[in-house]
Amino acid sequence: MPHIHTKPGQHDFTTSAYIVRLDTSEPTVMLHQHKLLHSYLQFGGHVELHENTWQALVHEVEEESGYTIDQLELLQPSLRLETATDAIIHPTPLSIQTHQFSDHDHYHTDIAYAFVTDQPPARAVGEGESTVIEAFSADELAAIPAGEIIENVRESALFVLEEILPNWQRVKASDFER
Repeated sequence: MPHIHTKPGQHDFTTSAYIVRLDTSEPTVMLHQHKLLHSYLQFGGHVELHENTWQALVHEVEEESGYTIDQLELLQPSLRLETATDAIIHPTPLSIQTHQFSDHDHYHTDIAYAFVTDQPPARAVGEGESTVIEAFSADELAAIPAGEIIENVRESALFVLEEILPNWQRVKASDFER
């Protein structure tokens, strides 16, 4: 999806997923090499005008990683709002970050989530998506040279492995309304 807001100073909403593989010798975070930025990033993309952030996340994860939402467990804090009258409660995100996109006077506000799985993706990566996908341990993430990974992605992925994974609950990602 192209940027919706293209004027200087405007923001696009994006949503993204850090997927942790647990079927490896130690937990690893899966990242893909973005085709335009040539850096490792988490899976995700723009929230389209007809989507809420969770709907966008589900389709972006399937397109970019090959995982279906029923293959993933979502990491959630134990204390969270789970129901509200006349409202859809979305999962609690790992983070909400705003960053400048590339060298332009344009911004992305990203709502990121953390997932776990113990299986390979059920589907192939979508046509036109990056096929360079790698799984990194905490030590491997720390060793990726600057310029090959966006630093806030490295920091977030390490936070998922070191803090979120051992402390948040696993819930079925498919339980959330799309």
